[in-house]
Amino acid sequence: MKPNPTAARIRALEMEIEAHNRAYYVDARPQISDYEYDRLSAELRALEEAHPELASPNSPTRRVGGAPLPGFATVSHRVPMMSLDNTYSLDDVRGFVARATKRVSVDSLEWVLEPKIDGVAITVIYENGEFRRGATRGDGRLGDDISANLRTIRALPLLVQPRAPSSARVERTDLFASNAIAAAKIPSLSHIEARGEVYMHRADFDALNRERANAGEPPFANPRNATAGALKLLDSKLVARRPLRVLLYGIAEIRGLPVTRQTEALALLADLGFPTPPRIWRCRTIEEIERALGELDAYRRTLPFDTDGGVLKADLCAHQQILGNTSKAPRWAIAFKFEAEKAETRLRAITVQVGRTGALTPVAELEPVVISGSTVSRATLHNESEILRKDIRVGDVVVIEKAGEVIPAVVRVVPEKRPKDARPFQMPNRCPACGGRVSRDLVGDEAGTLLRCENLSCPAQIRRRILHFASRGAMEIEGLGEALVDQLVAAKLVGDIADLYRLRQDQLLGLERMAEKSADNLLAAIAASRSRGLGRLLFALGIRHVGAASARALAAHFRTLDLLRAATEEHLME
Repeated sequence: MKPNPTAARIRALEMEIEAHNRAYYVDARPQISDYEYDRLSAELRALEEAHPELASPNSPTRRVGGAPLPGFATVSHRVPMMSLDNTYSLDDVRGFVARATKRVSVDSLEWVLEPKIDGVAITVIYENGEFRRGATRGDGRLGDDISANLRTIRALPLLVQPRAPSSARVERTDLFASNAIAAAKIPSLSHIEARGEVYMHRADFDALNRERANAGEPPFANPRNATAGALKLLDSKLVARRPLRVLLYGIAEIRGLPVTRQTEALALLADLGFPTPPRIWRCRTIEEIERALGELDAYRRTLPFDTDGGVLKADLCAHQQILGNTSKAPRWAIAFKFEAEKAETRLRAITVQVGRTGALTPVAELEPVVISGSTVSRATLHNESEILRKDIRVGDVVVIEKAGEVIPAVVRVVPEKRPKDARPFQMPNRCPACGGRVSRDLVGDEAGTLLRCENLSCPAQIRRRILHFASRGAMEIEGLGEALVDQLVAAKLVGDIADLYRLRQDQLLGLERMAEKSADNLLAAIAASRSRGLGRLLFALGIRHVGAASARALAAHFRTLDLLRAATEEHLME
């Protein structure tokens, strides 16, 4: 077949523009001016418009986003996306290292320590050098296909272009040069699935919030929340306006090349043009690990993005396989989190919120204070016994802490700063939401300490149940957020979960800021939730003591809702 010069030119432009994207966004070493870059992009757009049949779905011109999606497709992870066990204790790290070494039956293991990025976990798949799909973690087994959104992130290559080891950074390429992988073999790579994080630089986040303030929109609480919100958007054109970045830290699956170490995986990713951790530490002894953690604690303060600790991984893949996994996390890796930041502020009031099971939880209303880059004005007080144990009073100066994604908590009071008019707090004897009777739990881990509203028709309980039902990991109903649920409950359109599936367009159009298209999108999202599966339905129902893992186990055992309904207590105890 005669070569097509137009197709060849389009392909050459794609590769050249992607190379410049990598030089600018990954290596921070731009090779051409903005004018020259714009000229190349304009030429590519013109050729694609004239010859749409030759345009690639992975063209750099697609990074501006496409038409909005009706919803995210659910995809299965061939290799589960597991979470990590984590600790704040060096003693726990020592114990983890000792157990792993004993299990592998060696004198010492080789370890690699990487910064822990505070972002949103993703997985990306490439086939024959081209981006094929990207997805969220979801529940670890099933996630959302967010390929359209990930295509807008300029640091993520759409076309893999192998580069010589000498062109990457020294701390990564010396690993690559010393292992058995030859650069010449990289083009034979047929399939790679890599794992990483999407995140934002703090300066970009601050600029984004300034833009939102100027537009009269509420600011995001922190970079991670802004990132997560962007990836949930169905309109990739909006995602393209967010300053998202990506960093890959591991390979889940690879064909065409042998990778025997985590350090090899990082080096290979770097040499394929992917953004990878800016620095890693290789260790053997616990003393080296502790020294590396100390260096990381100092180093992370120089980084332009948020990190809350480090991830320690067994370097050899053979050792990872021996150590294996638990049901939730690998036994060959652990996340070490640095001590949470603390701050002092004044406790203005204590309010009580009602959860989906009726549990009454006291909440501290605080004078706003900045911790870990985000403003905190509320913190959990857990329960009445915690308030009494810590002698927390309204008006006190209190110490609060916020560790990673954990809800801010009141650690203690500062007694020497207690004002004379500080008031002790008492939990209410009636539900603050509905006025219903309140009783104490007499069984379970919190027997005697937990108060619960007995009214199952309590609007606050209904609201929380619906929000849980619609949440990610449960039935995942896109667009059904807090403000809309509040309206549905207040208008008495929804009194229980089943009412969601009876909603009509004409009912929704009477709600505030609900246009015809928005109503149709919501109804479509509710309809799509019918296919989520039994495990997610059981979790979504919010049955007490049935978490996500228990729900999956019940679904796997009984297979159908009818069989589960027919189960006896003996069956459930098996």
